[in-house]
Amino acid sequence: MKKIISYISLILIILVVALVIKHFIPVKVYYASDFGITVLKSNIDYDNDGIDDYTDILLGARADAIRHPKYDSSYVAGGYPSDDVGVCADVIWRAFKNAGYMLKDMIDIDTLNNPSDYFHDGERRDTNIDFRRVRNLKVFFDKYAYSLTLDLNDIEKWQPGDIVIFGKNYTHIGIISDKRNKEGIPYLIHNAGQPQREEDALVKWKNKKTITGHYRWNGEYYDSIR
Repeated sequence: MKKIISYISLILIILVVALVIKHFIPVKVYYASDFGITVLKSNIDYDNDGIDDYTDILLGARADAIRHPKYDSSYVAGGYPSDDVGVCADVIWRAFKNAGYMLKDMIDIDTLNNPSDYFHDGERRDTNIDFRRVRNLKVFFDKYAYSLTLDLNDIEKWQPGDIVIFGKNYTHIGIISDKRNKEGIPYLIHNAGQPQREEDALVKWKNKKTITGHYRWNGEYYDSIR
């Protein structure tokens, strides 16, 4: 019995040490320059703040990660949840807002003009929630963004500010960080209710749900959909 208790105690100690290492000991972070990768900059600065669109989208996503809103998928009349709550899709429109784009407005217009692209099997348009549904974001970005590789081994093709969608039924979404792991695979900025909202999680989520979309916003399309 004493041996069993000792084994259990040892296991608990190992688990505690592992948690301390994971959460409190800094992990070395890498960047594109460490792998000879050129960071792409958009030729558009839509909000004229001196920061290109791709960087603005990255910084907007990071601001949401730092704010660390409570994961809450509640329906909101008027559409926009308060800053202290949100889900994965809220990271996206908040990131776009930081670049000057109102993603809700763009999706509202496109769903009005092209409802058959978005709604099937009795689904109805609802501007309070449509822009917070990943499956609708998938349709929108398929139409109005650059579609890129799904292969994580092409590390130079994954750039800060890119959008990535997971799941065969399109159930999760995030923004690519400028931080990378030792293999050069970028971190993911997303909200799944996890403690760290900007984390080395692309491989984990790929293995969990598969990557089903990788996009880069093309602001040149904006005039055609607003």
